[in-house]
Amino acid sequence: MNPPLDGLRALVTGGASGIGLATATLMREQGAQVALLDMAPSGPDGFVYERADVTDDAEVRRAVASAIKRLGGLDILVNNAGIGAQGGIEDNDDAEWHQVFDVNVVGMVRVTRAALPALRRSGSAAIVNTASIVATAGLPSRALYSATKGAVLAMTLSMAADLIREGIRVNAINPGTADTPWIGRLLEQADDPAGERAALEARQPHGRLVSPDEVAAAVAFLASPASGSTTGTALAVDGGMAGLRLRPRS
Repeated sequence: MNPPLDGLRALVTGGASGIGLATATLMREQGAQVALLDMAPSGPDGFVYERADVTDDAEVRRAVASAIKRLGGLDILVNNAGIGAQGGIEDNDDAEWHQVFDVNVVGMVRVTRAALPALRRSGSAAIVNTASIVATAGLPSRALYSATKGAVLAMTLSMAADLIREGIRVNAINPGTADTPWIGRLLEQADDPAGERAALEARQPHGRLVSPDEVAAAVAFLASPASGSTTGTALAVDGGMAGLRLRPRS
């Protein structure tokens, strides 16, 4: 049997590390040609790489056009680039609100509209947006970040409705707390990193952080032509956090 993504061409934003790199690596293993778009000075070996800031529309258009030219077309877009934010509703100033929305929401808009002409020429077009558990569950000290990921989830549904008749599927993933470099940096800043990590693990019903590879598997599933009837949905990869309510251990 051919690999699930054999012959397809994918672009992954935020692809130089974490969930993005895990996704790109799996897609390549499944037969896709993969381009990465990120702000890192250089990309990992084995991928087409384009450096761009998703808050700069001109940079995005140049980078996406270059990636599509180098790949020879585009079938899959993974909108994964994003930044985090901590704090309650009083804790982030206007500038930070604008910055995080500019990256996490408007950044997806910029990349998607630059990629759409190529996706419209594909017979297997799919977009997967990275949302988060915070879009569906209220977590403390995440007001700004939650607002952006809630917007991503709502935007995904609207995009799916707009694009379904053009043959473009649009879905989202909702990862739980994942073992990524961003979480690593937050843990390093904690007064008790080991205790904070244990608390994050205990918050998820399966008792551990989500791995980037697990999220990547969900993205690849949604992007695959085998999921041709799946659109306008959000797939939780959260160890049961959104839906399960376990009784305390006695």
